[in-house]
Amino acid sequence: MNVRRGLFAFLLIVFAPVTWSQEVQDFSNTINTFREIPQVAPYFDSAYGYAVWRTIGRGGIGIGGATGRGQVYVGGNVTGFSRLIDISIGFQLGGQAYRQIIFFQNQAAYDDFTQGNFEFDAQASAVAVTASAQASSGTQGSQATAGATGTGTAAAGGGYQAGMRIFTIATGGLMYQATIAGQKYSFNPVE
Repeated sequence: MNVRRGLFAFLLIVFAPVTWSQEVQDFSNTINTFREIPQVAPYFDSAYGYAVWRTIGRGGIGIGGATGRGQVYVGGNVTGFSRLIDISIGFQLGGQAYRQIIFFQNQAAYDDFTQGNFEFDAQASAVAVTASAQASSGTQGSQATAGATGTGTAAAGGGYQAGMRIFTIATGGLMYQATIAGQKYSFNPVE
């Protein structure tokens, strides 16, 4: 019974209409964590821009959700803010916190993401990497193409899907089900 109450409270918090801060915050710790991973580092040099979330919380028992607040960058400068919201129904159990970064291959991909509400389709996948950069595995069956040596497509800056490349780092918890399909992103430019 307490688990259901906890889940209900979590879902209320996650999906309640919330006004969120639109002040630029210091995400350098999260960005540097991703920069230190050999599979991810080449994208910082080759991508048009990126969006980063320092914490995304996900939880569920049958019905679940995720949310997080991120910032969008071009040329190392914050251009706007993004809120991630995800509701899922199906086999899932647990809770998880993770970080996420989305690289935009070019301005067209950046524009697609920042034009309003963006949503990944069912074919979208993320590469889950470890902060120690010694191992990586994919979600939804997608495997990383670079090993600890930093060779392969990812090291060359490839591997984009529809102009975007997504990496995640789990920071806590355990959850059976870790997908990005169905995630919706809002964007508000810096004023």
